[in-house]
Amino acid sequence: MRYAVAVVLTFCMAAPLLSQEKAEGPANEKAQKTYQEAIKYLNARMTDSAVDSFKKADKQDGGRCVACQRKMIKYGMEVGDWKTAETAAEEMVTEAQAGEEAAIAHYQFGVVLMNEALSKKKDDVYTRAHSELSQALAAAPNFPAALLLDGRALAHLGQDDAAKAQFQGFVKLAHADDPNRQRALRFIDEPELARARMAPAFAVTTLGGQRIALDDLKGKVVLLDFWATWCEPCREALPHMREIAKKFQGEPLVIVSVSLDSDEQKWKDYVEKNEMTWLNYRDGGFTGSISKLFAVEAIPHTFTIDPDGILQDEHIGDASVEGKLKKLIARARELQVAQQRAQ
Repeated sequence: MRYAVAVVLTFCMAAPLLSQEKAEGPANEKAQKTYQEAIKYLNARMTDSAVDSFKKADKQDGGRCVACQRKMIKYGMEVGDWKTAETAAEEMVTEAQAGEEAAIAHYQFGVVLMNEALSKKKDDVYTRAHSELSQALAAAPNFPAALLLDGRALAHLGQDDAAKAQFQGFVKLAHADDPNRQRALRFIDEPELARARMAPAFAVTTLGGQRIALDDLKGKVVLLDFWATWCEPCREALPHMREIAKKFQGEPLVIVSVSLDSDEQKWKDYVEKNEMTWLNYRDGGFTGSISKLFAVEAIPHTFTIDPDGILQDEHIGDASVEGKLKKLIARARELQVAQQRAQ
């Protein structure tokens, strides 16, 4: 299982604050050329080469190229080049002024270290992440994303009481309809979940007008299916998805198909014509909010999520998932029986 999901989730949380900063390209003429070279590498999907060029452009610009540093962080994390991502984050911390700017810089460094820790499973890196996030909160105490991420870092360090305090702080600041608020409430009750590979929290309104949040589906298995009407492999896989829906009808399984179609009417017509009777949502493309959360870059792409909300399986292309679903559904049934007995 990739760690891209965690990266996208935590980084996107800071978007409202980050968007307030002015991103500038390099000032140095040589650096500008190298920066454009890096962009070309990105367009050609040569991410490793792009990271090297962004790093070179930043160096040519005297370590002051904010646009270079952000891309070094984003794509360095994507390819697992933690040294490059850390270097850029450190530069941004050094250049940041006091207050919100410093908070954002320390938070970004915390994001890098948290995802590095998830990848390497090293307590010392979680400790460093907690240190950066603490500095972010010292500069901006009411920074919801930093509170939530710091809670996760503390949970991984086994400091559950301290983690709960951070989650409680986040809950007080978050909007009532923020899906991460519901997730934080679960972390408060079950801190062990903050150490698990949880699927990103999200909430959508389906084609039928039903508002669903992933954490509302606690106790049920969720099969998340990313597809599009223009995708031939997706169309070929549809009978299989229809078969799964029929086979497990009445079981504690929820199928959510997330379309990447831009044409709403074409999507609606296709869903009706092809009797896609399960939950459907249109995300609009690879840059859609849910697609970005799950780092979807190719379709069809499915994610299997267990009754606790933990990611269990991920497949690109049509895949045989029935065996896994049977096991998870059996566990979901056991949990339902246990809950009924406890009442």
